[in-house]
Amino acid sequence: MGSLMLTLFLAALDQTVVATAMPTIVGELHGLESLSWVVTAFALTSGIATPLFGKLSDMYGRRTLYLAAIVLFLIGSALCGVAQSMGQLIAFRAFQGIGAGGLMVLTLTIVADVSTPRERARFQGLFGAVFGIASIAGPLVGGFLTQHISWRWIFYINLPLGALALAVAFTVLKLPKRTSPHHIDWLGAALIAGVLTCLTLFASWAGSTYAWTSPVIIGLGAGAVLLGLLFVLVERTAAEPILPLRLFRSRSFTIPVVTIVLLATALVGMATFLPMFLQLVRGAGAADSGLLLLPLMGGMIVASTLGGQIVTRLGRYKWIIVGGAVCSGIAGILFSTMDVTTGPVVSGAYMVLCGLGLGVMGQNLMLAVQTTAPVADRGAATSAVTFARNVGGAVGVSVLGGVFAAGLAPGQESLTPAAIQALPEATRHATQLAFADAITGVFAWTGPIMLVAAALLAFLPDVRLGSEAADVRPGRREPDAQPSHHA
Repeated sequence: MGSLMLTLFLAALDQTVVATAMPTIVGELHGLESLSWVVTAFALTSGIATPLFGKLSDMYGRRTLYLAAIVLFLIGSALCGVAQSMGQLIAFRAFQGIGAGGLMVLTLTIVADVSTPRERARFQGLFGAVFGIASIAGPLVGGFLTQHISWRWIFYINLPLGALALAVAFTVLKLPKRTSPHHIDWLGAALIAGVLTCLTLFASWAGSTYAWTSPVIIGLGAGAVLLGLLFVLVERTAAEPILPLRLFRSRSFTIPVVTIVLLATALVGMATFLPMFLQLVRGAGAADSGLLLLPLMGGMIVASTLGGQIVTRLGRYKWIIVGGAVCSGIAGILFSTMDVTTGPVVSGAYMVLCGLGLGVMGQNLMLAVQTTAPVADRGAATSAVTFARNVGGAVGVSVLGGVFAAGLAPGQESLTPAAIQALPEATRHATQLAFADAITGVFAWTGPIMLVAAALLAFLPDVRLGSEAADVRPGRREPDAQPSHHA
């Protein structure tokens, strides 16, 4: 568990360490118009790699793939640190995302392999706390390094942590080898990569780079639909489908997967645009904006840790997840009311509420899927949830980035925090008002998104978690993990 937590911390740190450095990075590399792609490229390749890593681990075992994912992630981190342009940084972030996709899905799948259902609730809570700690450390470390050394060190810092994680995993992680028919569904992997790429480009370019009615946007939308239909047809006949369609017969799988897309969209939007609000509207420095995010991350840590303990004791998770979605939805609506006069106490209270809601959702949605999926499909099921999270992150940040850009006047998108502070007082105030309106316009979408998620989760089966070890025969579900008669 220690080695798994260390590698999860590594991957989670890199997701958050970039947030407070983004205004400085895009200013130095002259690419505010490409801001969303630094996040999107990472999420896109993570999403493409996730189902492949998950299915291959079901077939060949997890350990070797897990170690390979760490190595890929470290190479990508080193390349990001030496990037000389926005194009290079985006490309290297894409490479880094391949390793991160493997780390995320394999870490969570290995946890499911070595624990019983009720133990898993507690461990998932602890892993959620690790993710929260990384989320706190990321903005703080990212802001400090950006302000006092260089933004490049937000990537270089991964190297010593990664070396330690690799050494620990190589030494102590011992897992049984798996045997399964070795038919890799390369066509399915290519099709799902095509779907995600079309969706991401569609969301990123529509209404900004290209008009909604342009041939490029229409072609991308049609391409996503066509490739999606082909993917379904291929998976129905594949010997070893990369994503077994039989999993979608269960509401305990389908509802969490759909909800994770909505959750990731809202979470990435908040994590990306809250630091921008604090820096561009409130005038906080990069390091200070990291500190001001502590209420959000603290709420996530508390809710994740206590939520895991509560689920372990009660043996149920449904209404805890629903409550979390409602809390984060209300918080998103409250974020949309902020302006240049909003003080740190008020914004901090909104962040705590948001963190409490988000903290109980992520790991328990994963628990719902892992508990009810057949053991032989556990890697594929886990990767589907992680893939859905990446889809929400990639497409969501693109859509929300478009909402943000549409709210700004021409020329404002190239302003950095330092440039805004150097403006004459009247001009600076007007510019801050413009950025406040644009950013809160983004938040106006996140609240309703999470309330829709809460409505969907009301239809999630009320599952009772068992305390016995899992039956590891292929095709079998976990014992004592069935829908309640009161569901």
